[in-house]
Amino acid sequence: MSDNIVNKKILLVGSGPMSQAYAKVLGALNVQFDVVGRGQESAAAFEAATGVRPVIGGLSAFIDTHAATAYTGAIIATGTEMLKETTLQLAQWGVKEVLVEKPGAKSIEDAVALYAAMEHHKTQVFIAYNRRFYASVQRLREIIAEDGGVSSFNFEFTEWSHVITPLQKAEGVKENWLFANSTHVIDLAFYLGGAPAAMSSYTADRLPWHPVAIFAGSGITENGGLFAYQANWKAPGRWGVEILTARHRLYLKPLEKLQIQKLGSVQVEDFPIEDSLDTQFKPGLYNQTKAFIFGEFDKLVTLSEHIKNCTYYTQILTGGKF
Repeated sequence: MSDNIVNKKILLVGSGPMSQAYAKVLGALNVQFDVVGRGQESAAAFEAATGVRPVIGGLSAFIDTHAATAYTGAIIATGTEMLKETTLQLAQWGVKEVLVEKPGAKSIEDAVALYAAMEHHKTQVFIAYNRRFYASVQRLREIIAEDGGVSSFNFEFTEWSHVITPLQKAEGVKENWLFANSTHVIDLAFYLGGAPAAMSSYTADRLPWHPVAIFAGSGITENGGLFAYQANWKAPGRWGVEILTARHRLYLKPLEKLQIQKLGSVQVEDFPIEDSLDTQFKPGLYNQTKAFIFGEFDKLVTLSEHIKNCTYYTQILTGGKF
């Protein structure tokens, strides 16, 4: 944690629970910030939780009465349906650095449109895939390096459709649930195992609110590692990533915990990690926000990287080969 006031000022857009989590981190980092929200109810809840009073009335009204030069950057933590529009507003206003909650837009098509629109602005946009910053993930990456790389990996992104079905979401969010939610796991798996060089994907069945219910596929990464994935949203399951090296099989299941199986053993052991920041704050959020504040942009997912990854998400969703 920082003991000195940081010479930065952030505009935090949104006043819901995710914004509360960001506010806690910004306070711990001693970063000045303002919050802008839309409604009185969420603003009151935000103030009760953080002690900070948001400016209500929405971003458009805020922009009319404030200067972008007052802020070194912005963090967007609105609802999924507002991410693209809010990012464009901030870029047009003149904010130079933006961290936007994953997946940056309501759909893959909207994300691609956002990328095209951003070519006319000088704003750097980063997508907040905070699971890359879990203590478990960072320790796993160290073990991968010690073992000489990844030889193969598996991942599962099963969603609990019986829980999601009754949720009230903005139009189009549930219909794009793989992009809006499952990419947490898919992004993490390819971050750890390597980007696909070739992949075959298969889909089956559907849900009333989503075009596909069952997914399977496999491929080879740019580094020569083999991988496979599956998800069945109509059956029991959970998110998970398994990484295989020459010496270990490493499990993230749940993603916040690291388990390890050593060569020559069938025993799967809990691997100790120093995860105090992931227990004190929303997991991964402290180090992700710190990287954004202090310009460690190589640790973050750029919008251009995200658009490249969208080609993989599209194939997983629609099936086929490349």
